[in-house]
Amino acid sequence: MKALVTGATGFLGTTLCKKLKEGGYTLAALGSRDADLRKENALHRWNAEKFDKIFHLAAWTQAGDFCLFHQGEQWIINQEINTNVLKWWHEFQPQAKLITLGTSCAYDENFPLSEENYLTGKPIDSLFSYAMTKRMLQVGVQSLHKQFKHNYVTFVPSTLYGREYHTDGRQMHFVFDLMRKILRAKYFDEKVTLWGDGFQKRELVYVDDFVKVMLDLDSTVQNEIINIGAGEEHTIREFAETLCAIIDYPFLKIEFDTSKYVGARSKCLKVDRLKTLLPQLKLTPLSKGLEETVVWFKKALIDPELGKQIS
Repeated sequence: MKALVTGATGFLGTTLCKKLKEGGYTLAALGSRDADLRKENALHRWNAEKFDKIFHLAAWTQAGDFCLFHQGEQWIINQEINTNVLKWWHEFQPQAKLITLGTSCAYDENFPLSEENYLTGKPIDSLFSYAMTKRMLQVGVQSLHKQFKHNYVTFVPSTLYGREYHTDGRQMHFVFDLMRKILRAKYFDEKVTLWGDGFQKRELVYVDDFVKVMLDLDSTVQNEIINIGAGEEHTIREFAETLCAIIDYPFLKIEFDTSKYVGARSKCLKVDRLKTLLPQLKLTPLSKGLEETVVWFKKALIDPELGKQIS
């Protein structure tokens, strides 16, 4: 089997490529240095290849409040990326199944976050531009399927966590930012201030679990959109308490700044479809996954016990 992966050097892409190689795939694993997907001819060097699967993970975004300050750029750049990938798929790789990545922020929080509502209502204002580019990607794959019978599947993840997350200075998803702040507080006596009141809720899925589920479903599901989540959410305070226990730092020393941006108050995917497709599914327990991630995170950022600094 041959597969092309965009966004291959990212957090999810790194884990996916490892699993694909272990599964015997021949890979074209593309990061931004291999192909600038904003350019129409970015994938033309692979025109003559015949891929069985195309995993399109690439997107121009970051966590935190990045979307608040880059709405116009996100619209243009992500539309360019997605249009170029879809056009190349249609013109040169119509035999390939396209596996795309959706986003939970595309959902309108006033409706149940279930697959039939992915294109319903309006995403929250702070994430609107990025969310709408993901919706447009979904409209694109559905349209190409309807007219030309190309096959696809779209997976919508809740927030992913685990090993191999980026540590290069980009904004981090909340759970990694929590780890970094609590570790620096423990080893360098810094103050921990979290955005919001701490009662906003989030859902996490271990990245290894997500990849396994994605690959399991890819072999059986076609031309659908599937949520992959834990089906339960916890408050930021609960996540902080768990991490404080793992890192051995007093939770009561943490402060909350209610003036800061927090995004959606709640974001938990409906996973009824997932449970129907994989009724025996068991995900990594949150406490175990967080503990493993903290161990990796400390080493990745250089252990302060060795006299060096967590960035």
